[in-house]
Amino acid sequence: MALENARAYLTNLGYEDRIHTFELSSATVELAAVAIGTQPARIAKSLTFKVNGRPVMIVCAGDAKVSNSKYKAFFGVKATMLKREEVCGLIGHDVGGVCPFGIKDGVDVYLDESLRRFEIIYPACGNGNSMVELTPEELEKLSNSRGWTDVCIY
Repeated sequence: MALENARAYLTNLGYEDRIHTFELSSATVELAAVAIGTQPARIAKSLTFKVNGRPVMIVCAGDAKVSNSKYKAFFGVKATMLKREEVCGLIGHDVGGVCPFGIKDGVDVYLDESLRRFEIIYPACGNGNSMVELTPEELEKLSNSRGWTDVCIY
């Protein structure tokens, strides 16, 4: 269902031709890089957190890690990732397919500066066997993000 939601969302915006689906799993950065044939850093991973009781998604480069000090400086609280069993209920996609497309209302999406190094990036598309090929600017437009942030190190 999550793939269908993400696909419908992207189709409505004219990006259905950018969606790739695979028989192989693309549920981790490493598997996604192999499936699409690119370097792991170009996989746009979506990390989910809770900030003051609200779900937050940070989309960052595959080689990036959240810096606790940068995160706290930006959000004003310690980084608390969603538990695996909370992700689908709060975001709308299961772990391995989390992306900012076709998600539940109330999720604040931020894009990390680590993505801007690349001309093309590959976020998931709703399940662990899909991705979408985008530029960082297209991701910004399509994700309804609250903007760019710098909370990662790479």
